[in-house]
Amino acid sequence: MRTIINLNTGWKFINHDVGLVDCDPVDWQDVTLPHTWNAIDGMDGNGSYDRGSYWYARTFETPKEQAAGGKTYVEVLTAGQQATVYVNGAEVTYHEGGYSVFRADITDFLKEDEENLLVINCSNEYKDSVYPQSADFTVLYSIQDKDGREAAYGCRPADDTAVTLYVPDAELWEIDEPYLYTVTAILQRRNEAYDEISVKAGVRSFSCSPEKGFILNGKETPLRGVSRHQDKLYKGNALTREEHYQDAKIIKEIGANTIRLAHYQHSQDFYDACDEMGFIVWAEIPFISVFNKAPAAHQNCISQLKELIIQNYNHPSICFWGISNEILIGGISEKLVENHKELNALAKELDPTRLTTIAHVSMTPLESPMHHITDVLSYNHYFGWYGGKMEDNGPWLDRFHALHPDLCLGVSEYGCEGIITYHGAEPACKDYSEEYQARYHEHLAQVFDERPWIWGTHVWNMFDFGCAARNEGGVAGRNNKGLVTIDRKTRKDSFYVYQAYWSKKPMVHLCGKRYAMRSGEMTEIRVYSNQPSVSLYLNGELVEEKSAKKVFVFTVKLAEGQNRLLAVAGEVKDSMTLEKVEKEPDIYVLPEVNERREGVANWFETTGEMDLKAPMEFPEGKWNVK
Repeated sequence: MRTIINLNTGWKFINHDVGLVDCDPVDWQDVTLPHTWNAIDGMDGNGSYDRGSYWYARTFETPKEQAAGGKTYVEVLTAGQQATVYVNGAEVTYHEGGYSVFRADITDFLKEDEENLLVINCSNEYKDSVYPQSADFTVLYSIQDKDGREAAYGCRPADDTAVTLYVPDAELWEIDEPYLYTVTAILQRRNEAYDEISVKAGVRSFSCSPEKGFILNGKETPLRGVSRHQDKLYKGNALTREEHYQDAKIIKEIGANTIRLAHYQHSQDFYDACDEMGFIVWAEIPFISVFNKAPAAHQNCISQLKELIIQNYNHPSICFWGISNEILIGGISEKLVENHKELNALAKELDPTRLTTIAHVSMTPLESPMHHITDVLSYNHYFGWYGGKMEDNGPWLDRFHALHPDLCLGVSEYGCEGIITYHGAEPACKDYSEEYQARYHEHLAQVFDERPWIWGTHVWNMFDFGCAARNEGGVAGRNNKGLVTIDRKTRKDSFYVYQAYWSKKPMVHLCGKRYAMRSGEMTEIRVYSNQPSVSLYLNGELVEEKSAKKVFVFTVKLAEGQNRLLAVAGEVKDSMTLEKVEKEPDIYVLPEVNERREGVANWFETTGEMDLKAPMEFPEGKWNVK
């Protein structure tokens, strides 16, 4: 039987390129895995982050099983972006790609009667080619249901491992009831089990239709959800299993049924959470933004796609493999199109059961060869933030659908910044206020609700996340488009827009709780609810009962000083306190708003070989609002 030894504790780390050491470095920093040296500087707003070639080391004893003729492997769950593993001074393996698992046989490098030194060199330095047995044994297979009862069994010789097991009346994996079976393989010789491994698996069917959208187990199921980065305040990407599950629970709370995992392979812990909680997942590789024509870069895409698919094949939550994101920012070429066709073919070869997809940058032409590579496609659109108006979204989608009635269209990104410090009675694009973000999402939620043929929509983003190059809205080092703050402490008003649209649990939410000091004779009170009617009370007196769909708008006259508001929708309630003041605090308004434009500048510039009439404009030399 295999023995698994957890080596996450007891590591030494040094953030200098000191070279390979030959003994346990006692003067290095003590760390526990997962660990990253970019936990803070990747989001501190200084415009850059530490990129270097640094070292981790720890000692361990040789497993006793090796003395009995067994083999010893080291398994690295992730090490970015390039990693070299050494055992007792010898190089064992080198791996490129910062988010996938890799393993190495270290049997021949171990010492019998003394401790071994394991050293890993991790580098996130720029590298342009790297994108972000047979004997008398039997293999026994069994499938257990969720209660541990055996549902199927099979036996094969070890040199013939292919086997099909029949499960009568199999329970389907559904979004609301994500039924998981446990599949176990046991390597046995005579009456002794030598090895055993188990995985969770689910049974479901799915497809996409240009007119009906996403279909799960024969039922039309529009996918409405969010995108997610796996980082957190002052932790970077080094999240624990508990933190991954916390993120999934918050996404479940909003009522989403799909998650796009951008823009790289995420932790196995999060895929496990999605299997258990019933999310439809879009998983992708970091082939993003600007195409590198170098053959080594294409080989890196191939390698990362292979790792993504092979390592995550058994997760029933995954229905889509994404092959690139906004890759036409740098222009289009025959080689780019050819490489995408190769990646798509590879995905279908490795996994013919799932659909392939792509996320187009907004400026991608309505007629493009890129539309006919993957099974389905999506666009990243920010009308109402990086240019244009939020009202442009619906007509654009209808126009594309009319031009391409045979294509399955989704919206892979949309959103705008919302900073919970900024407020106002007249929210507008580029003011970074919590109110404008909420109005924007009110509109988009309705647009998508009216178009169930859009197979999937993914808010950008579920959580604010670190971005060293950004300096927007007075918050440096962050992308603030999240529905929840980066520390997971505050759900913005826009969070509750989607809870009203997506959640089946009765809810009501009063907006503007952080807009707590208000001036003027009258003030607007917005309420989100999935109930048919809402009653609003001011200082104990009923103001009005209204019927509406998701968004309820009231106008009230506040009394001097403190005012208590209560919203009641059936059995659910929400309350807040507002203060009437002569003048609202200056901090409610971002200073740059005094020079308002029709949109903010995106983080990239449109350069390259494409001649496009872009729906977004980017001022000369501008990478963000600054």
